[in-house]
Amino acid sequence: MKIDFLGKTIFFGFLAYWVLLTNGLSAQPISALLKAKQEAEAKGYIFETSHAEIVAKARKEGRIKGLTGLEPDVFPYMIKSFQEKYPFIRVELQEISGPDAAQRFTMELKAGTVREWDTTGASTDFYDEYPPFAKKFDILGMAEQGVLKISPKLVDPKHRNIVSLTTGISAPVYNKNLISADNVPDRWEDFLKPEFKGRKFLVDIRPHIFAAFPACPEVGMGLEWAMRLAQGLRDQDPIWIRGNTRAISAITAGEYPLHFGVHYQSATRAMRKDRTGALQLKIIEPVPVRMGNLDLVLHSAPNPYAALLLLEHYASPMGQEIIDKHYPAIASVHTPGSHLSKLLQGKKLCVNGFDKFHNSDGWMAKAVEAMGFPKADRSR
Repeated sequence: MKIDFLGKTIFFGFLAYWVLLTNGLSAQPISALLKAKQEAEAKGYIFETSHAEIVAKARKEGRIKGLTGLEPDVFPYMIKSFQEKYPFIRVELQEISGPDAAQRFTMELKAGTVREWDTTGASTDFYDEYPPFAKKFDILGMAEQGVLKISPKLVDPKHRNIVSLTTGISAPVYNKNLISADNVPDRWEDFLKPEFKGRKFLVDIRPHIFAAFPACPEVGMGLEWAMRLAQGLRDQDPIWIRGNTRAISAITAGEYPLHFGVHYQSATRAMRKDRTGALQLKIIEPVPVRMGNLDLVLHSAPNPYAALLLLEHYASPMGQEIIDKHYPAIASVHTPGSHLSKLLQGKKLCVNGFDKFHNSDGWMAKAVEAMGFPKADRSR
């Protein structure tokens, strides 16, 4: 009997210790989660503490109708992979791109006529106009607490409900049959050398590259440096052009030798199609880096929880892999294993992040002014 009593005492003592231990271990994360929820709700945000609860609410909604800046080539693959996770949600996607479409849509938002859409992409040109129309999900908080499987680096820390799905970088492209790699500039300032004066290279009159340059005084750039560069480009008398696709096609065809800086993903796509191998690009450091494809759930969304799951899927490893493959090569630099995360590893960068992104449109406008209000060349 003594042995039985001692055995029971030891057993129940161990059981009590284990309960206390496990409760102690779980108390910390539960406390952190509830604290994050309380802080979010105090600021007017919606904070769900369970991914399963988000899925349950999305199941009741059963559909998504989304606008996005992602290209249509991505849509069938993204929808298929999303519906493999959530077969009970029907998805319809439509592209929204360009400043004209963005301006029309923001006007409709302000007029209160947007009712059918659940998500939209936020245009660089009007970024500050979108936050008032975003559903106040605390996406950042839920990402930090692991409720949503989204890297916190992809979420605007100020507004907390806008997610950057891609990264844009700019690079010179050239036709190797017209100019050798050794003669392509190694520094941005090298475009101002005498040998490049007089219609020797192309410059886009909507210079996205200048949305990054002013953001980085710490790497020797900054606004003053960028404006001097823009003025120097004007004095070089380049060939002004509008549009990456048009410019890259002309260079591939041998009409022009060199472009100051195009979207990397546009060049990558064209290089895949160029059987001659004439089209080449060159990465110049500091590499100008911009956030791209900033998507949000609309405040007026009829299906907000399904839309929230879609944003999570865009940002997931699977979604980012699809973007890299079919956009292409533009998934976020903050996604481990993405094309750009590997390409830019160890390189000096000039990053226009969330803290300065709202300046993008103004910086590009200043660059255009410094370049003398150029007009696209229509002589050919």
